[in-house]
Amino acid sequence: MTRFRRDAFGELFQEVNRIQEEFQRMFGNGSPAGPAVNVWADENNFYAEADLPDLNLDKLDVSVTDGNQLVIQGERKAPEVPGAVWVRQERPFGQFTRSVTLPTLVDTDKVEAKYENGVLRLTLPKSEAAKPRKINVKA
Repeated sequence: MTRFRRDAFGELFQEVNRIQEEFQRMFGNGSPAGPAVNVWADENNFYAEADLPDLNLDKLDVSVTDGNQLVIQGERKAPEVPGAVWVRQERPFGQFTRSVTLPTLVDTDKVEAKYENGVLRLTLPKSEAAKPRKINVKA
């Protein structure tokens, strides 16, 4: 008996995104890696959170292109510590761009963004065309 996964296309899409991001990390343009991003969905919205500590909001740009491409761009200034000699420096600084392709179109006019405690939180409503619809069957 063959078992079908509930969302095989979604899982395939996630794997393709993961591979694209891995290639971007390996063969990117040498700029610092973008922030860590979590994305999840419910019936009506996508939600995204990005870790962006110590970021000046004047240097942050969030956009949705092509209806489903979330792009987060910004710049984190290098810390100035007079007289210090770095022993370890793992937090990236400089300009960054992070893009995530969402599985369906979003309603870009209704996207909401909040930044608090170093975390950017986005609510991206799915477009009406992407939402499941109940179809009445006539006899």
